[in-house]
Amino acid sequence: MRSRILPARHSGRHFMKADLHPEYNPVIFQDMSTGKQFITRSTAKSDRVEQVDGVDHFVISIGVTADSHPFFTGQKQFVDTEGRIDKFQKRFGAVRRAKKPKADSEE
Repeated sequence: MRSRILPARHSGRHFMKADLHPEYNPVIFQDMSTGKQFITRSTAKSDRVEQVDGVDHFVISIGVTADSHPFFTGQKQFVDTEGRIDKFQKRFGAVRRAKKPKADSEE
C-alpha cells in the first residue's frame, strides 16, 4: 500500500489567536546570593535590562536557585543544636502513654 503525502492545510496561516498569549521575552534570572546568571526566556519582566550578545534581556533577581539551594549544593543548613529526639524527650519525657488494657484471651 502506498502512503499519500497530504498537502499542508494551513500553510502560511497563524495557529495562535492574536492578542491572547502573553509576550515571551529573553530573561536573565540572577541568584542574589551567588550572582550566577541563568539566561532563558519567560513572560516575566523587570525594570533592569542587560544586553547579552546584542539582545536586551530583563534581569530578575531570585533568592534561591539550583546554584545556591542546599539540596543541589550538598550543604546542610540546620541551625538545630539539639537532636530531634532529645528535644522531644525534654518536652514530653515525663508524659507516658497509657497502657492498653489486656483482653481476657491474652492473660
